[in-house]
Amino acid sequence: MTDRHSALIYSMVLASAADREMTDAELRRIGQIVERLPVFGDFDTDSLARRAAECAELLNAEDGLETVLDVIRDALPEKLRETAYAVACEIVVADGRIAQEELRLLEMLAQSLPIDRLAAAAIERGARARHMTL
Repeated sequence: MTDRHSALIYSMVLASAADREMTDAELRRIGQIVERLPVFGDFDTDSLARRAAECAELLNAEDGLETVLDVIRDALPEKLRETAYAVACEIVVADGRIAQEELRLLEMLAQSLPIDRLAAAAIERGARARHMTL
């Protein structure tokens, strides 16, 4: 069974890979989130690359997206599901561009977890606000 750290990392990797381009800004943001969020306080950051690679391997398998969404949902307690959605949103906005594929992925993630539509909208707006530039 996948642990909660892996599930959160998988949600970020999914968000980064949704448009088939994992940008440096997105990868940097994943590292920053893992280093700073309290939920990762007991996480061994040396295993981040390995866990991201595990997610990529699952994604490349047949029905990979559905499998990864199921793994994320099954590994997370209900109280961390909004956190998974929030970190995915952070990755989507990290490079300053939001592709249709990324929006579709967020919609699928919100449905899979399930995240209330109002809560999802608030989380999305917060992520956009944090990454706004002049």
